[in-house]
Amino acid sequence: MILQYIIIVLYSISLLLIFMYALAQLNLLFNYLSSKNKTDDSEKFNLDNPEEVPYVTIQLPVYNELYVMERLLDNIANIKYPKDKLEIQVLDDSTDESVETTAKQIEKIRKTGLDIQHIRRENRVGFKAGALKEGLKIAKGEYIAIFDADFLPKPCWLEKTVPYFKDEEIGVVQTRWGHINRDYSTLTKVQAFALDAHFSLEQVGRNSKGHFINFNGTAGIWRKQCIIDAGNWEGDTLTEDLDLSYRAQLKEWKFKYLEDVVTPAELPVVISAARSQQFRWNKGGAENFQKMLFKIITSDTIKFKTKVHSVLHLLNSSMFTCIFLMGVLSIPMLYIKNEYEHLEVYFLVMSFFIVSTIIFFVCYWFMYKKTFGGGFKNFIKYIGAFFTFFSIAMGFSLHNTIAVLEGHLGKKSEFVRTPKFNIKSLTDSWKNNKYIKKRPSVNVIIEGILALYFAFGMYSAFVVGKNGGDFGLFPFHLMLFIGFSYVFFKSIFSKA
Repeated sequence: MILQYIIIVLYSISLLLIFMYALAQLNLLFNYLSSKNKTDDSEKFNLDNPEEVPYVTIQLPVYNELYVMERLLDNIANIKYPKDKLEIQVLDDSTDESVETTAKQIEKIRKTGLDIQHIRRENRVGFKAGALKEGLKIAKGEYIAIFDADFLPKPCWLEKTVPYFKDEEIGVVQTRWGHINRDYSTLTKVQAFALDAHFSLEQVGRNSKGHFINFNGTAGIWRKQCIIDAGNWEGDTLTEDLDLSYRAQLKEWKFKYLEDVVTPAELPVVISAARSQQFRWNKGGAENFQKMLFKIITSDTIKFKTKVHSVLHLLNSSMFTCIFLMGVLSIPMLYIKNEYEHLEVYFLVMSFFIVSTIIFFVCYWFMYKKTFGGGFKNFIKYIGAFFTFFSIAMGFSLHNTIAVLEGHLGKKSEFVRTPKFNIKSLTDSWKNNKYIKKRPSVNVIIEGILALYFAFGMYSAFVVGKNGGDFGLFPFHLMLFIGFSYVFFKSIFSKA
């Protein structure tokens, strides 16, 4: 009986934490909707006045980006900004043949009159954070724009972001990510769905009320003074962007989020690439929770509500641990529920999962509607998109739980870059990409076993109890089965 109570307690805690997170998302939705009634009266630089045009440095941190370097550099060369006030730093840590082709293209661009530098390091100390810090030492700009290799800012990007720095309290201007290959596959659609929710619901919901947000590592621009004042880039976590964002806001720098300025980018099309990106983001989130929690709680300058949202923000990735634990324990819970009728009152907690799911469904509908529009047809499509997203997100829960646990336990690991593919349309292929991870992780086998485990959960719905079965958890086990099956088969057979 002790084991049963342990299972009930762990299951209940997981459900309650997810419910708390869902309530926070609902609060962000209210913030998001209320922000639409506000007009932006921010003071801005007049870039038509040469005396108000500040010096800008664009940093491009790259590492073995053979397939996208030409596209990236051609795109950046088209940025509209006075050439005498613009510097481009290619922070190239590459170790492959892309170094030579990049150098040739940089020399070609330099002949057009652009101030572009090819900066190389002897080693990758600090990985991306180390490269950014190294470039900052010699950067000429007062403001530092950063783009990863898979991003394609529009020519007017600086004209739409730089003016907001006239407010001397603004330390960062962040823009929303777009997706040039959203419809390439189920995997890219799911990633786009999740990122759209973050870049609208979460970023606007927090920023509109003065809560902490994060610079997303790319497609944003920093005030150089803010970076230095916050302690500069540090490579002790896998999400150096989240780390510096929180240190800057703890120093009372303000962040400006521009939802209507979209910076297109390429989503990972191979599941091994999505895995490495997810692992880095989720482990880095846990690392930053450990690094920042005490500073946030003890700060005298942060409002209580901002502290709550900050803690939940840093715990984002830890929700995967709750989802995974809840999923694994849900099958024993099904049997316990039908064996010990006197414990029925405890099973009321199961309703929290239904309520949480409804909250997520409502919140994400508003984000989906912003991208695709409302109406009955789009709502029906949304139901399918939400079901697919929820299922595959749960299929990643084991993988992401391992990342989160490593982050909380302080296990260090190398910064593993996300391979880029230069995929623009459905006809483009990734199969000859040299950066693809060829051998799936041992964890993939466990994911396959978990798919069978949740198939057993669906079977159990027909055989437990005395009244012809118990189907309350059947939809949950179905989504878990689909999610883990998808991740397993894609990882083993197609990797995309």
